[in-house]
Amino acid sequence: MAAAAMSHLFSLLIILFSFITLFTTSSCSDDDLVSDLLYRQSQSETGVIHLNDHLISQFLSSKTPRSYSLIIFFDALQLHDKAELHLKSLLKEFDLLSSSFIENNKDNPSSRSKLFFCTIEFKESQSTFAKFGVNSLPHIRIVPPTAVSLKDDSFQMDAGEFSRLADAMVQFVESKTNLIVGPLHRPPVLSKKQVVFIIVALLICFPFAVKKFIAGETILHSKKLWMGGAVFVYFFSVSGTMHNIIRKMPMFMTDRNDPNKLVFFYKGTGMQLGAEGFSVGFLYTVVGLLLALVVHLLVKARNANLQRTVMLFAIAVSFWSVKKVIFLDNWKTGYTIHMYWPSSW
Repeated sequence: MAAAAMSHLFSLLIILFSFITLFTTSSCSDDDLVSDLLYRQSQSETGVIHLNDHLISQFLSSKTPRSYSLIIFFDALQLHDKAELHLKSLLKEFDLLSSSFIENNKDNPSSRSKLFFCTIEFKESQSTFAKFGVNSLPHIRIVPPTAVSLKDDSFQMDAGEFSRLADAMVQFVESKTNLIVGPLHRPPVLSKKQVVFIIVALLICFPFAVKKFIAGETILHSKKLWMGGAVFVYFFSVSGTMHNIIRKMPMFMTDRNDPNKLVFFYKGTGMQLGAEGFSVGFLYTVVGLLLALVVHLLVKARNANLQRTVMLFAIAVSFWSVKKVIFLDNWKTGYTIHMYWPSSW
């Protein structure tokens, strides 16, 4: 009997505790939630709040409208090594967006308390991923104050905009929340100490450099250096290397259908792998070098047969190279380039 009474008393205590917890949660005002979010924001170096299933249900309860919006970056630590997803770089850009918004609105508390930047991780928040219907990454959503259904009433960022990094995120936030993010405050490439060290080193080396330059003994007087530099700049220009650096594109990616197979050429205009640009750049560089050979060296040859042979070789290789570039463009974009022949032919 005593055991049954204790069991009954314990059940009553559990029920009472549940009602108290439910009452406390339901009575949590909007101001309390905003204060809690501001506190969590202040504890983060970049202002990004890390959420989980419990916190999502707390800050995005069924009570609407709320006074704030949440922009959520969906993350998965186990996919950070997938170079084609760029989750690490996008997360850094998201942190930059958050810190810039806070910095630009530090004198405007009303705007700052209307938008909070958050992240959730897949292993910690699988239930939330399911509620939002997230089945692929990268994924960013804005939950407006009036949202009741997390999936249907929230705004998803277009996947094609991720290549523009934080700049696209700024436009997405401003278009959906009517808030001004302001300029992005990217950290400087060099610190103040590094800049001072470089200046001191240049001042020390300057007299010796002037002496060498006047004597014509510097590397800048080397014709081979200028020729090699010209070829490098030409290849750098036609291979899309700057695009690969800015977008941090990988040289190749793993085939999604066959993990043991590598993909060097991606069909579609949405993405360009590094191997594609280097292949086209190599073909264009070959054509440029052959043209330079014909214009600057072949004209000095005295043997007419040698001139004809090299000229035919240059024309054949150049034709083959351009044909391969056009074939790759047709395959990748789906647009076909046809040769124009006069009707009389």
